[in-house]
Amino acid sequence: MVEPNSNGAQISIQPFALGPWETNCYVVTPGERRDCWIVDASFDPDDLVDHIRRLGLTPRAILLTHAHVDHIAGLGQLRRAFPGVPVLLHGAEHEWLSDPMLNLSAMTGRPVSEGEPDGELSDGQELTLGPSRWVVRHTPGHSPGGVTLYCADAGVALVGDSLFNGSIGRTDFPGSSPGTLAESIRRVLYALPPQTRVFPGHGPPTTIGREMKSNPFVRA
Repeated sequence: MVEPNSNGAQISIQPFALGPWETNCYVVTPGERRDCWIVDASFDPDDLVDHIRRLGLTPRAILLTHAHVDHIAGLGQLRRAFPGVPVLLHGAEHEWLSDPMLNLSAMTGRPVSEGEPDGELSDGQELTLGPSRWVVRHTPGHSPGGVTLYCADAGVALVGDSLFNGSIGRTDFPGSSPGTLAESIRRVLYALPPQTRVFPGHGPPTTIGREMKSNPFVRA
């Protein structure tokens, strides 16, 4: 999937639905550049690794929208495949990578402990990937450290499990808050331009305008 930006450049966002919960993990590439990001790291990311190697891409960072098990279970494999690539995560969930109770893997019978992140994603932080510019927005509620990655030029937002096509992230987990999630969606996500393409952690893409109009859980 390729999204043009206002300057005529392109951003490729390639999804991989991985693991038992079909968690969307993304390889983000700025146009014809060989640099890429990996966004989220679910179970058994072999296809994602093969895609990167086949295209000769160079991962510059692994960005985690949050640290629930289905978004981090493949992190060890990615670290072995691409040694030295930094893993970035919101500070509210740094301990979750190594704690199976916090990342919810303890309840699955497959406890996951993935060490420490290499850096932090914080609200308002600006990131660059090739010529593309992104901003990190803190969108807690599904989890306390949930973030959205937004590129205004391309009109795209990778939102993790905050907002789905016709739904929202679960708020019955430890550390979740339905009120906080609704506030994040209304204050942060629904403030984006309506035409913004939304790439969620599960399910098909949508747009901000569509969810503002018809999402049955959080209306604008």
